[in-house]
Amino acid sequence: MTVSDDMTVTEPRLREHSLKAPGLRAKDLVLLVRPRQWPKNLVAVPLSLAGGAYWNWHTLSRMAWAVALFTLAASIVYVINDVADRERDRLHPVKRARPIASGRVSVPVAITWAVLLTTALGALTVLGPWRLAWPVAGYLVLNLLYSHLLKHIALVDVFVVAAGFALRVILGSLAGGIPLSVWLVLAVYAASVMISLGKRRQELGLGPAADRHRPTLEGYSRPFVDQMVMVTAVVAVLAYSGFLRSDAAQPFGQVALLLTMPFVLYGLFRYLQILITEGGGGDPTETLLRDRRVVTSALLCIGCLAFTSVLAGHPGLVGGLPSR
Repeated sequence: MTVSDDMTVTEPRLREHSLKAPGLRAKDLVLLVRPRQWPKNLVAVPLSLAGGAYWNWHTLSRMAWAVALFTLAASIVYVINDVADRERDRLHPVKRARPIASGRVSVPVAITWAVLLTTALGALTVLGPWRLAWPVAGYLVLNLLYSHLLKHIALVDVFVVAAGFALRVILGSLAGGIPLSVWLVLAVYAASVMISLGKRRQELGLGPAADRHRPTLEGYSRPFVDQMVMVTAVVAVLAYSGFLRSDAAQPFGQVALLLTMPFVLYGLFRYLQILITEGGGGDPTETLLRDRRVVTSALLCIGCLAFTSVLAGHPGLVGGLPSR
């Protein structure tokens, strides 16, 4: 079936299912919440741990609670977005295979699934320090606005997506009792804008079908996106440097900056190489978690941050190394 053929598919002609339907129903419901995207929460929420020696069981348990909250919240958003976008998704060469767009999951079943996920989110929230969970509430409200309005405004769409990752870092800091670093939030926000722009860049290469799937692409062009990607990349690196030189990264932020910056720059340049030279970046999670060079640079960077956290707890190990 071609894209033009797919445009003739209407809702009544699609196969409808119920919650009692046999076969792939459970699998389709799992696919609907996109478990392949869950690693984003495992990466973004605990980023606040990079600020110092906060690795203890209390902090880690709170961090696990925060990760679970955002995983459920993101799952709800995925279901709502797929319901709202089912007609446009049928015009996309890849997204047309999603459970709702393909008709394997009906709209009533998807709505019921979203209600169950929302109930689970509410139950999990009250099991922890629920007063600190306001970033999750903000994320849900922001994405409801995104699904019905903001996604149709060029540039605003990528800024809203990036705000979701900033909220993840904020919740990680609040839940773990870690001082919130504005520099870290800015670094994550700028990097998220850069990656979202990279996705738009890749979508621009899909031709007219992409414009029908995402009308906001009319507000983008390859040269414009390339310039914005470079600007946000610079902001992300400068903000990361500011974070490691701030009070949040005491007492060995300068050591961490010296050790990690080569890996940060390499990972960033490798992503830009994938995006601009190799034409990738359509699925940021796939790109960042599957590319061995990006993963290796990230692991080495994490190792260096963990090492400086150990130094923070044992100052006598470093002798005359520079510190704050």
